[in-house]
Amino acid sequence: MDFNEIEATEGLRWVWNAWPTSRIDAARMVVPFGIMANVLMPLPDLPVLPYQPVRCKCQAVLNPYCNVDYTARIWGCPFCLQRNYFPGNYAGVSESNLPAELYPTYSTVEYVIPQKGFGGFPSVGSGFSLSGPPVPSNAPCFLFVVDTCVELEDLQALKLELQHLLAMIPESSRVGLISFGTMVNVHVLSHSGYSKALVFPGDRELTSQRIQELLGFSSKGGRMARQGSPNRFLLPASECDFEINSAIDELQPNAFNVQAGHRPRRATGAALAVAAGLMEGCAANVGSRIMLFVSGPVTIGPGIVVETDRSKSIRTHQDLVNDNAVHYKKSCKFYNQIGQALVENSHVLDIFACSLDQVGCAEAKSAVQSTGGLMVLAETFDSEQFKKSLRKLFEKDEEGKLKMCFNGTFEVTTTREVKINGAIGPCSSLKRKSTSVSETELGIGGTSAWKLCTLNSKTSIAVFFEVVAQNSSSITPGNPFFIQFATQYQHGNGETRLRVTTASRRWIEASQEQDAKAAFDQEAAAAVMAKYAAHKTENEETFDIVRWLDKNLIRVASKFGDYTKEDAQSFRLSSNFSLYPQFMYHLRRSQFLSVFNNSPDETAFFRLMLNREGVVGSLIMIQPTLFSYSFEGPPVPVLLDVSSITPERILLFDSYFYVVVHYGSTIAQWRKLGYHNDPAYESFKALLEAPVNDARAVMEDRVPVPRLVECDQHGSQARFLLAKLNPSVTHNSNAYGNVEVIFTDDVSLQVFIEHLQRLAVQS
Repeated sequence: MDFNEIEATEGLRWVWNAWPTSRIDAARMVVPFGIMANVLMPLPDLPVLPYQPVRCKCQAVLNPYCNVDYTARIWGCPFCLQRNYFPGNYAGVSESNLPAELYPTYSTVEYVIPQKGFGGFPSVGSGFSLSGPPVPSNAPCFLFVVDTCVELEDLQALKLELQHLLAMIPESSRVGLISFGTMVNVHVLSHSGYSKALVFPGDRELTSQRIQELLGFSSKGGRMARQGSPNRFLLPASECDFEINSAIDELQPNAFNVQAGHRPRRATGAALAVAAGLMEGCAANVGSRIMLFVSGPVTIGPGIVVETDRSKSIRTHQDLVNDNAVHYKKSCKFYNQIGQALVENSHVLDIFACSLDQVGCAEAKSAVQSTGGLMVLAETFDSEQFKKSLRKLFEKDEEGKLKMCFNGTFEVTTTREVKINGAIGPCSSLKRKSTSVSETELGIGGTSAWKLCTLNSKTSIAVFFEVVAQNSSSITPGNPFFIQFATQYQHGNGETRLRVTTASRRWIEASQEQDAKAAFDQEAAAAVMAKYAAHKTENEETFDIVRWLDKNLIRVASKFGDYTKEDAQSFRLSSNFSLYPQFMYHLRRSQFLSVFNNSPDETAFFRLMLNREGVVGSLIMIQPTLFSYSFEGPPVPVLLDVSSITPERILLFDSYFYVVVHYGSTIAQWRKLGYHNDPAYESFKALLEAPVNDARAVMEDRVPVPRLVECDQHGSQARFLLAKLNPSVTHNSNAYGNVEVIFTDDVSLQVFIEHLQRLAVQS
């Protein structure tokens, strides 16, 4: 069973592609019943239908698995078994004139929701154009929130990049500008002939209502009383091009002097509160982005991370564990409230943190994650990593429309024997109860629908399920069950669309262990377990999570391994399980669970990125890829092991967050001697160029853009590679000669597997 081919037709990866018939048998499967849903994955021959979907009373959408009585024009819902009449515009439905959503090969269809009712449906073979009429654009807003507590050179680089970005934004989109340092300035963009801004205190926490009153529009007595037009602050890009470019040009470093031995007084939290209040007043329920550009920690006002006095160090992981971070909990609560307000209004928060210091991403993570926003960590605003990440966010499709989508909802419907535990992803709960919702929550639970403030072709959500039948007698093995995913969103061209995917799998008997083994997707399982483990870090200690992962792995090996009891040498795993233990080994050592040598901001960034990635991206984060380049032939994949480092090799290492080109000591020496500049050594020049070109090709497809590191064997930068390799040779090994050694007390993969085998075969 090729799970990648199935994903290419459904956009789904199931951990288990067949489910047992009872709750007890399901619990014995150990690994959760999760589905990785890439909600807008590009699919071949996806039909786009210009009419409203037909829904059952249970809200399930008409699909190929429905039982249809063409004579009586009745369709039976496979989810609730309710029988429904087709609406009047389906009068022509018949076996020879099927609407696309009933066509057997179209398990996924996409509807363009028209403004007015559509008179009928086009059959698949009728030759009717499936591209609907254009829908008036509901133009998004982009609000730039710019930190001015920065050196003039770095601020100048940011200003140039923002002006470049303005040229990429569609002319109909509304734009606005807030700058902040010690105070918060909301720039007026109306045609006044001179620069003007409303100033807010940076050390005070104001409510959204109070902010809107001070901006000149507030709700009083249930009616909107406007002392000034909110269009002063957010205007279409085509109308305020000169004004906003002028306002950006005039930005200067924070005017307030910084005392010796102190940090700048930076009011990031107050600026975000003002931005959220402004957007709520001007663009409520309009898909929009608040884009924060920050260069240091919050030192005053709400959301504070550290005091201005440099004798007070910024919080570390150890401070968080020991509860010594005095501002952390209060700041997290503040950003949670910001996030909730943004979600209610379909607004997105992006953070572009360009600083050598932490800025407070750990505190603000919840607001970014719940709104589906982007987080970028770079060193300066002049870095290629920042510039490319920002520009890729605003990439356009073939029609010249932004690839970003807004204002989405993600809804799941299941058959009666299955219930939803929850979801993990860049989403927030819509608190929608239904018969499909389980009382047991896993991730964001207690609902069958989630809000997606923004989404794109790579947005992925892990959804968890449970089998609710108490015994297997009520379900016949071999019969199908169904799960439907419905994602409604605002397309980049302004249309409101609804993508519906209806998937079917079969029940199996628990005694049919071979069927269960064949149905297991170890790659999807690793991705789902990684997301689940990262989610658990919000409320549990890392040590307990690692123990939980170990116990689950031992149970998986014990149940699905082939062995003779008490004989570890006899232990074997089938091909569908063979890679799962090493995925778990690398997950235990990953930056998602091991915070050693990472700041709280970096850990928050890593976990946020895992939260939104699909199966392939998640696997690269868990177990990076390693390719070898040499004179012996084309590049080949090699083991993620220290033994793969040799003097005559170049290694290309991809961990998703950074890409490393590692030159063996001999290759590095030849390069330093300039052999690649000699026409007689063209092959050596080609060898040096190949991994760098491949690295740039890998980076081209990522947002945010990963960091490129070129290093030599035994060089200081080689630590980026060594930290992720399996330490099969350490300082405790009896290694001699020119062998790379890793200084660590971590056990190697081989030792880990040996321990697993011994524990799995125990009675």
